[in-house]
Amino acid sequence: MSILVVGSVALDSIKTPLGEKTDILGGSATYFSYSASFFTKVNLVAVVGNDFPKEHIKLLESRKINTEGLQTVKGNTFRWSGCYENDMNEAKTLSTCLNVFETFKPEIPESYKNIEYVFLANIDPDLQMEVLSQMKKPKLIAADSMNLWIKIKKPSLTKLLSKIDILIINDGEARLFTEQPSLIKAGKIILDYGLKYVVIKKGEHGSLLFSKDGFFAAPAYPLEEVFDPTGAGDTFAGGFFGYLAKLNKKPTDNDLRRAVVHGSVMASFNVEDFSLERLKTLTSKEIETRYKKFKDITNFK
Repeated sequence: MSILVVGSVALDSIKTPLGEKTDILGGSATYFSYSASFFTKVNLVAVVGNDFPKEHIKLLESRKINTEGLQTVKGNTFRWSGCYENDMNEAKTLSTCLNVFETFKPEIPESYKNIEYVFLANIDPDLQMEVLSQMKKPKLIAADSMNLWIKIKKPSLTKLLSKIDILIINDGEARLFTEQPSLIKAGKIILDYGLKYVVIKKGEHGSLLFSKDGFFAAPAYPLEEVFDPTGAGDTFAGGFFGYLAKLNKKPTDNDLRRAVVHGSVMASFNVEDFSLERLKTLTSKEIETRYKKFKDITNFK
């Protein structure tokens, strides 16, 4: 079953202890789409400027990502610049130039409006609500957010939570939203806003899944070296939601747990190189092999 994703497509400049790259492909919808495309068809809605390299569009389309909803408008593409130091869990933002993304108004193509799996990547919660108003009968809706929207648009974000099924955020955002230091308490509080599931990402420390029926904790896949963590959370979301869409049924708690692990596996590949470089060479067999290894290292009696 195919997915609709609405979010950002960007050009990033990144410096880590292991290297530096300028104007490489990035953006929340980019990482999500590429990751999810290993599990199901993806339909992208985003905006870029007329400076956006055509080879990036061809790359997305090579994964059979539908770019009908990718708007190209006059101006410059959204650009972000950041660096990582010893703590690879947190990027220091050096510059953010929204450019054409500042006036982005998602327009859902008619051919997308019947899509049943909808992922709202990190954009203004009011725009996320506008996307939902254009959809006909979505079966499963998930969303991401960030600390900016929690600080300046918490009422809008709170309203959104009552309209979606799954929220995926990181640990800092969960604490900020709930004003709770405990992630266990935070997850339960967010769940009470009407959600079916809440996923809290903890970077190299794994993730937490909350539902009305239970709680699940999964580690991150252990790696000796992290090259570039940019987009890891979006890649996690792509693997998580892509797996659920592939099942095309009402997910059980076990399905959600497997989805979390698939998300962690996809994120583990993403951080092995800059941008999408590692994902470009990734195969389904490698995903399956790492998934099995993940099961082995977390198994005990």
